[in-house]
Amino acid sequence: MTARPRPPANDDELREWVRALWGVTIPSVQVCPNHATPWQAFADAFFARSPVTVWKASRGLGGKTFLLALLGLCEASFLGADVSILGGSGEQSERVHRYTSNWWNLETAPRSALSGEPTTKTTRFVYGNEMRALMASTRSVRGPHPQRLRNDEVDEMDLMILDAATGQTMAGHGVAAQTVYSSTHQYADGTMTEILTRAAERGWPLYEWCYRETLQPHGWLDPAEVERKRLEMTFAMWNAEVELQEPSPEARVIDSEKVKATFLRDLGVFEGAAGQYIETEEPQPGAKYVTGADWARKQDWTIIVTLRTDCKPARLVAFERRGREPWPAMVERFDKRMERYRGQGRHDGTGVGDVVAGYMRSHAEPELMVGRARADLLTEYIAAVERGDLVCPFIRCAEVEHRLASHEDVYGKGHLPDTIAALALAWKSASTPPGRIHF
Repeated sequence: MTARPRPPANDDELREWVRALWGVTIPSVQVCPNHATPWQAFADAFFARSPVTVWKASRGLGGKTFLLALLGLCEASFLGADVSILGGSGEQSERVHRYTSNWWNLETAPRSALSGEPTTKTTRFVYGNEMRALMASTRSVRGPHPQRLRNDEVDEMDLMILDAATGQTMAGHGVAAQTVYSSTHQYADGTMTEILTRAAERGWPLYEWCYRETLQPHGWLDPAEVERKRLEMTFAMWNAEVELQEPSPEARVIDSEKVKATFLRDLGVFEGAAGQYIETEEPQPGAKYVTGADWARKQDWTIIVTLRTDCKPARLVAFERRGREPWPAMVERFDKRMERYRGQGRHDGTGVGDVVAGYMRSHAEPELMVGRARADLLTEYIAAVERGDLVCPFIRCAEVEHRLASHEDVYGKGHLPDTIAALALAWKSASTPPGRIHF
């Protein structure tokens, strides 16, 4: 085993080593009142000035994952620490680890510290230590006893798994144990809320920063990226996840003025009553259509919607709401719509894939609406509504669901409105390259 080199002795040395070896200058300018800087969070974790610290920063713009990867890399190569990386999913853990693989390709990288080429999950060092990406399971996290645990996207984690991983850290070989909980605060009753509560109760330092602390010229973030992200995200999500406002389960998930601009009485006024089929435009030659369906389960409604997508904004041209019926009857209504408006189709396949597949004649794509994929699908649709990318006739049941839907309904434990689910599924087909998913 090779003897470890002398580690950086203070902040100035650490900053110079990071810049010289990895080519990164970590932002160190505070912009917003009561915010920390990324550099302060990084240095305090590296030197283990507190055994546990919490990072709360803007989603996609605060550089949390990038910074956490760099931190683990420095601890493993400078301190000889064992480092475990735990993400909201196994894929997220590996994503953090993949960041570090790119740095080893730099000419200035201390490759003599490696005992072999990094894999997708593990980097091993000649000092006998390793950096490892953990899978998001209790079995995976209970194995190692690292000195450093770096948790990314905490709000996407199961609290039981997170607690199991936290209990494994152990000081050793002259390296103090230290844990970072890093995340955007997205869910009012999620894991990050619990971590923030613990931080207040136990005196863990909270380092909070937004995109303004990482923005050029004092940071690495291009202002154009901020504007691009603003257009991709919903108003509610932008406020909670980028501006770092507290998420509220009661908050309306779609801006009310944007709902008003989406459901237009000039296109027709309808109740959307059970069994009512609404069609505002017959199929047109050369037009492009997408159809989405959310199936009734127990007391839900089956909603089948069709959008015309070769016009701007896209336009809802057919809508039907039906109660809980036998699967053959519900699927038959969807097949008839796909046959009338030929094009791409998508339906909620969560837990019913085999049942629906046994009856469906059209080649529609089943969508598993779970986890991050579900949240992303709904976010893309709501952002499209708020950008004015689609319009609908004034269908009362759909307008009410869109106007009153809360953050908890869409992203939490509430009931996802059926019309939002169906339109989100159709919208995903509108933005997905066509494959073999037509009638």
